[in-house]
Amino acid sequence: MAVPGPASRGSAPTADGARDHRFRAMGTDVHVRVVGGPPGLAAKAQRAVESREARWSRFLAHSELSRLNSAGGGRPVIVSPDTFALVAAAVEACLLTGGAFDPTVLTSLLAAGYDRPLGQLTPPDPAPGPAPAGAGSIPPAPGVDGIELHPAASAVVLPPGVGLDLGGIAKGATADAVSEELLAAGAAGCCVNVGGDLRVRGTAPDGEGWVIGLECPGATGAAGLRVRLADGAVCTSTVLSRRWRGPGRGATEHHLRHPATGSALDTGLWSVTVVGASATQAEVLTKAAFVAGVDGAAALIGRHGATGVLVADDGSVVPVGGLDPFLVR
Repeated sequence: MAVPGPASRGSAPTADGARDHRFRAMGTDVHVRVVGGPPGLAAKAQRAVESREARWSRFLAHSELSRLNSAGGGRPVIVSPDTFALVAAAVEACLLTGGAFDPTVLTSLLAAGYDRPLGQLTPPDPAPGPAPAGAGSIPPAPGVDGIELHPAASAVVLPPGVGLDLGGIAKGATADAVSEELLAAGAAGCCVNVGGDLRVRGTAPDGEGWVIGLECPGATGAAGLRVRLADGAVCTSTVLSRRWRGPGRGATEHHLRHPATGSALDTGLWSVTVVGASATQAEVLTKAAFVAGVDGAAALIGRHGATGVLVADDGSVVPVGGLDPFLVR
């Protein structure tokens, strides 16, 4: 079976006997497909996604992330165990990628005008390619070195001037966790897609593996690539969405920032799709690959045991080494 993209919301049985459920959460479209198991699993998945949004969104004043960001430098904040695990995973990912993935880009995003949900920002002027660097002074990401993690107390301490944006890695972690919870609740298999961060587990409806069409945003023509996974993840990031008109002269901005400069990333790539073991890993690698740029992205993805597809800013599609065994011919 092929895993379709977002469509009308709600629940419906599919021709192959699975059940689809679609809804909005985390500022994006969520699609859950459940195979087998007791009734009500799709609704259970929605509640699980919404629960994580309530804790991890920086746009909700009472979320755990907002409470952490507003606590003031040097003050410990006790958070729930899964929030602690998410922050710890983000810090570890930053260290493992040499800072190419950096959850402390919040200061850069705020300076670029991303201080409220995207739908409330001024849309950019139409533009076919990556956004130019915005106007005004945008600070770099301060980095994770001063963040303190105290697992015994489930407490996090952020240094002065450091705030976290966990939007991307939170979507990947949600896809991983909710898919695991669905199998534990009795599903034979499931696919959880949170805004392009997709995780599959267990039995596919046709019993032969999950077939996933790769979106490849920015590709010239339809790329038409599909992969088959028994268990794993596919995550896509692109500079062609989540764009807005920034402050100052109103230059177009987007949400992918260069940690070293704070500017909107423009490294020769329009999109990166990673096929990996988990959505958390794959999501992190999409962001790190953008920083590595068109010349270094494939090597970075390969070093971390993953594969995928790059779309360069001329629209060309570049498969990453190791993709071939997953492709559906």
